[in-house]
Amino acid sequence: MDPIAYGPHRDQVADLYLPAADGRAPLVVVLHGGFWRAQFDREPAQPEARALAALGYAVANLEYRRVGAGGGWPTTFDDVARALDLLPELIEDARPGRVDRNRIVYIGHSAGGHLALWAAARHRLPSESAWRTETAPQVAGVVALAPAANLVDAYQRGNGNGAVAELLGGGPREFPERYAATDPSALDTTDIPIVVVHGDRDQRLPIEMAREYSAKSGAELVELPGIGHFELIDPDSTAWPFVVQALRRLTKSVDQQHR
Repeated sequence: MDPIAYGPHRDQVADLYLPAADGRAPLVVVLHGGFWRAQFDREPAQPEARALAALGYAVANLEYRRVGAGGGWPTTFDDVARALDLLPELIEDARPGRVDRNRIVYIGHSAGGHLALWAAARHRLPSESAWRTETAPQVAGVVALAPAANLVDAYQRGNGNGAVAELLGGGPREFPERYAATDPSALDTTDIPIVVVHGDRDQRLPIEMAREYSAKSGAELVELPGIGHFELIDPDSTAWPFVVQALRRLTKSVDQQHR
């Protein structure tokens, strides 16, 4: 595991895990969950990152500033945007020839799923947004695991005991422009392949949110009966094969396009 800094702050770093085999591998950027709060860092995503590296992927387990330690609006989004813009080149500089830039996938869980969906839609952000890109990100797709896919809905439900209000500084009536710039459900992502994986026993973020987001956005939804919130990032769970299958389908489709 190699730490790759993408900025000067201690949380502007990604841990790089490489597969045993030499040569270029698909790059999976992991965005961890924890309702965007500082007490939850990238450490719980380490088993996920190691398992994916063992399957032949290059994995960047991304850290970012979080609420309570310099994160929230706008710095959490500053970090994610900066990291995803810079990491492919930084990794190439650090470990030449190990990453296939034609096969990059964002995979995020819970709050990290929100950030992954948001990052894939930066070209759809309002024109005044500093995070907007002119073109769609060059990614094979997104695997969103139990994501906070609708911030207005999550705010109204009180998911995470007010986590959305902490992230954005208040509610959608107070800061409509902040929600417009950060809520995946308000952005058109139909030109990026997205797979949402969600358990129907999730008590943290209800599967109804995933159903509504997928119906609106055109994302593929994989519903897992009897699965809760955390099994999706546990390589030993019965949910894990479905996560790997979604990832493989996204990277395989890119392989076929380049033949």
